[in-house]
Amino acid sequence: QVRLVESGGGLVQAGGSLRLSCAASGRIYRVNAMGWYRQAPGKQRELVATTTSGGNTNYADSVKGRFTVLRDNAKNTVYLQMNSLKPEDTSVYSCNADITDYLYITQNYWGQGTQVTVSS
Repeated sequence: QVRLVESGGGLVQAGGSLRLSCAASGRIYRVNAMGWYRQAPGKQRELVATTTSGGNTNYADSVKGRFTVLRDNAKNTVYLQMNSLKPEDTSVYSCNADITDYLYITQNYWGQGTQVTVSS
């Protein structure tokens, strides 16, 4: 069974930094695109950043220049380095990945989510 496990959320003051991690585990043949989404209370979930297996990245305009998405293909792990955090970045951040398993079936998976709170 494939699963995504996140870590690294928490409380930080405005201007501070946090680093989120998301590791994929299980009967994995290949991890394809990976990324991060976030959802604040009363708002729709939005894309934060994504990265392909080849390293191409995509960012939401609101985080460009402040957040960096990185991946370690050997560890099936994606990271989100968040700098210059703002109170409006407060949200539940969830990892997402397209993963092909040992049966060569590709499915989309979500992590459990991790809370990031930025105080002003």
